Formats: sequence, structure tokens, C-alpha cells
Amino acid sequence: MKTDHQLQVAIKDSILFRDSSDAFISKIAAKGSMTHYKKGKILFVHEDQAKRFFLVKNGWVKLFRETLDGEQAVVDMVTSGQTFGEAALFQDNIYTYSAEAIEASDIISIPLSLLQFEIDNNPKFVKTLLFYNASIRQLKDKEIEHRSLQNASQRIGCFMLRLVDQEKLGKTNIHLPYDKMFVAAKLGMKPETFSRALKRLKKDTKIRVKGATIEIDNLQQLSDYACRACSFEFPCADLKKD
Repeated sequence: MKTDHQLQVAIKDSILFRDSSDAFISKIAAKGSMTHYKKGKILFVHEDQAKRFFLVKNGWVKLFRETLDGEQAVVDMVTSGQTFGEAALFQDNIYTYSAEAIEASDIISIPLSLLQFEIDNNPKFVKTLLFYNASIRQLKDKEIEHRSLQNASQRIGCFMLRLVDQEKLGKTNIHLPYDKMFVAAKLGMKPETFSRALKRLKKDTKIRVKGATIEIDNLQQLSDYACRACSFEFPCADLKKD
């Protein structure tokens, strides 16, 4: 069982709460709880009543909806430091997608009422939340553009770059879901297209794929390769030292 201090550290490291006050972080940690979910565990289902939102400590979670013919449409995939379920506050407290752990994951669950209270009483946090949502919207816009302008290998490289610590200029490793076909679905590719594109990406950028781990020796090379067909100022295009 995680202590409040361990929860505070995990929450403070998250994207949404990185600039929050220590008092608010402590309040969240006191009311939050961390659960270990096995691969395949469904956290909630589309149109369930929402009472909590979630923060991924480690692992991967697939957000999806089911089509009328029973197929799954992958809405997003979230990993360490990312939240999901908070948008239910603006959707009549109803989850607008289902969530499934696609590998063993540690996930922090937090009452939505805490988020609602902070929104009602803290203008600074409202500004942070608006910026956070705008960043997500921009990312979605990038993904739409990438499907038109980038080849499949570049789109995979772009996805990898979003998982990189921007402060690391040297060698770095990133962790993908063990079943990379989830990434293929996220990027709108067929499995066979994804496999061919990943092989090309390995050849062109010298990355190494070892199971679920991607070893990257040269982040700038990967950034240059992935971002040359993108009109946005990609975060990783700025990797060079001042």
C-alpha cells in the first residue's frame, strides 16, 4: 500500500498537477488511492457514471469506444504521468469512452469532486487546466495532420518522441506496450503496415527494439527524421543545446 508521501510524489510529477500547490497535492493524496491492475482489466465502460478520474503511475491504458459492429476504435493511449477520465466533469459526469489496462499498471484513482472544488475555487488551476486541455487539442490536431503528411515510419517516430524526457540529449530508452499492435491502432495503421514501418524506422534512425523497450542513441536524428513532414513546431525539434 502506498503512503501519502509516495502518492504526493507521483501526483506532483504528473503533467496536470506539476504546478499545483503543495496543499492541493496533499489533499489529493489523502483522498486518492493507488491500485495495481493486471493486463486486460477494465477500469470503466463508456457511459458509466463517473465519480473518479485516474493518473497513470506506470504502465499503459487504452481508451476506446466500441462500434456498432463490435469493433474497437482506439481514442487514445495514456502512460506514466498522464490522466484520464477528468473530462467527465464537463460531460454530465459520464465517461465518454471505456478504459482498459493493456499491461500491468499502477494507477492512482482520485475523486472528481476534488477537481470540481479546485475549479470552482482556484482561478490559477483553471488556467492550468485550460492550458492542459489546449495542449491535448493541439496534439490531436497534429495527429490529424500527420495522417495526411507523414509516412508511417515518421508517425511511429513522432509517437516515440512524445514519450521522451525532453531534457535528455544523450542516449535514452522508452517503454512501449508489449503488444505494439495497440500502437498501430492508435496511429490508424494495420498491423502489417506498422511492422514494415517500424523496420524502416530502425534502419533509417538506428533505434533498437528489444521487446517493449526502444533504445535511442540519437534523439536529434529521430526528431529530424520524424518532424520534417510536420508544419507544427514539434517539441522534440528543439533538442539541440543552446
